[in-house]
Order: sequence, then structure tokens, then C-alpha cells
Amino acid sequence: MKAIYITRNGGPEVLELRSSPDPEPGAGQIRVRVKACGVNFADMMMRMGLYPGAPALPFVPGYEAAGVVDAVGPDLPRGVALKAGDRVVVPCNFGGYSDTLLAKATDVFPIPEGKSFEEAAALTVNYLTAYLALVEQGHLKEGRKVLIHGAAGGVGIAAAQISKIYGAEVFGTASASKHAAARKEGVDHPIDYRTEDFEAVVKKITGGRGVDIVLDPVGGNNFARSYRCLAVGGKLIAYGFSAAAPGKSRQLLSLLWHWLRTPSFSPLDMMTSNRGVIGLHLGRMTGETEALKAAMTVLVGWWTEGRIRPVVGAVYRAEEAGKAHAFIQDRGNTGKVVLTFA
Repeated sequence: MKAIYITRNGGPEVLELRSSPDPEPGAGQIRVRVKACGVNFADMMMRMGLYPGAPALPFVPGYEAAGVVDAVGPDLPRGVALKAGDRVVVPCNFGGYSDTLLAKATDVFPIPEGKSFEEAAALTVNYLTAYLALVEQGHLKEGRKVLIHGAAGGVGIAAAQISKIYGAEVFGTASASKHAAARKEGVDHPIDYRTEDFEAVVKKITGGRGVDIVLDPVGGNNFARSYRCLAVGGKLIAYGFSAAAPGKSRQLLSLLWHWLRTPSFSPLDMMTSNRGVIGLHLGRMTGETEALKAAMTVLVGWWTEGRIRPVVGAVYRAEEAGKAHAFIQDRGNTGKVVLTFA
């Protein structure tokens, strides 16, 4: 098997393709030959040493993959009928940047007929994050107003598509060159964060009311501005801190600057203003097995029906993982970046 390791903290050049013996599936496990895996901003943070809870170096990053079952271990659970040749989506807790994975037979999901491995690799992290934030934490309903930061990125597109399933009105920040793509995925009001004050635009369009849900992966002072965009009863859902990683390697002064600008939210203020702040860290939810399975089951159903459509923005070969990381950090992607294995 071949896998891509983060060998040390640093820029994209620290990623290294290594070989090792194939693992054998144990009781209740399957082995999957991976065809594509997803690349997420969290992987950049891990590489730079800015991700809490990352494994000790060196390690293989990656939270999601898609491929073909090629071996089945003994004692599969009753009702599980996986066999060699089945195409599956594999959510994983690290290790996704590999051409071979072991997984519990109960933890994988079928790839619908006619869907590609690249699309499948773009499903898990983006759509689970968006679904849990909007539906489980945000209690999304018809007619709600949603502000999505990074609306042309992987999670942003997923959030826009899910918002439209529920009949929400969608605001989204993205650079002007990505507005057409954002509109295509369901953003009603694209906002150029480089030239426009998103807070002022939201307040103007909503007549001063604000929005019901804000999804914010940026952090720093952006959290404060997002909070001020909330209507009465609104929720700010924070799920990232991309402001801390403006370059391709760790910049401690930048991290400190944005950390110091991160607001503290007072319970008294939230109580008197009837607004809330919620955090979401998908990587820390691996123990919530039933909740994650339930959400994935819904998402795979929507995908099968064509109600959601994972957008693949760029595809790189596994040996080009460093280029994929650099591309994401240059903010060049619209949709998901994936790596493919021969």
C-alpha cells in the first residue's frame, strides 16, 4: 500500500508518499482499495501544527475516501452483505490519504449507481459539517435566512444546497470571481468579502433584521461581525479558524494576532439579545457513531435522489498532494479538492 504522510510541520513540501505492506482485514472489517480521497482545510492546519488533537508525527491525514472493497474479514455483523467489488464511501478518523484502508463493515456507505469516486470523496466532511451545523444545531426551517462564509468552498456549497432543500434564503461571502458558481449552488445574495462589508449588506437586504444562522469557518474578528449579523433568536455556528493560516506554513505572529482579535461571548449578552454561539468540530465527534450514521444515511439518500451534488473543484494525483494543499491555501478552489490513486 501507498500512503501520504505529514513527516513534520511545515509547508506542502513536508508531505511524503511512502510504501508499506498491505493490511489484512480483521473480524468485522473490510479492506478498501481507495480510488479518491478528500482534501480538507483541516489537513492544512494539521500539516502546519495548528490542529488540536492531530496524531503524533509522522502520520497519514485524511477524513474521507472512496473506493472498492477488495477483501472481507470474518464475522461480519448480521445484515451486512458487503462483498469484493462493492463501491463504498469510507468516513475515517485520519488515514484517508492512502490507497488502501481498513474499515468497520458497519461504517461505510454505498456509492449510488452512476456517481463517481471523486464525487464520493467530496461527500463526507463537507456535507456532514453543513448538515450538522444547519439542521441539527441551527434547526433550519423553511423561510429562514442563512449567511454562509466561504460560500464557494466545499462546505459552503454543501450548506447552500442543503439550505435550498429546506427553502431558506441564502447569503454567501466569496470573491467576485466565484459569485456565478455560488449562485448556481443556491446562494441568493453573493457578497464580495474583499470589497463589501458583509455585515452592512446583510442588514440592508434584511431591513436591519439580520439572519437566523451564520456558518463561520474564518474566526478572529470575523466571529464578532458574524454575531452582529444575527437576528433575534439567531445562531452563530463556528466550525473553523482559517484566519490563523493565511500562508502555507505556520506563522505564529499571524496566529497570535487573530487569536487576540477573537471575541469572548458573554452568556448575559447572549441571554439579553436572544442570540447564541455554537461550536462544531467534526473531528471530535467520532464517538457519536449513531448520530453520524443517521446524518450520513440522510445525505446518501439525497445524493442518490439528486437533491445534493458534491462539486469537485480540482483533482490531483496522490503524488501531487503538496500541489493540492498549495492550491487550497491560495484560495483557488471552487468546490472540493480530491486526490486520486491509480
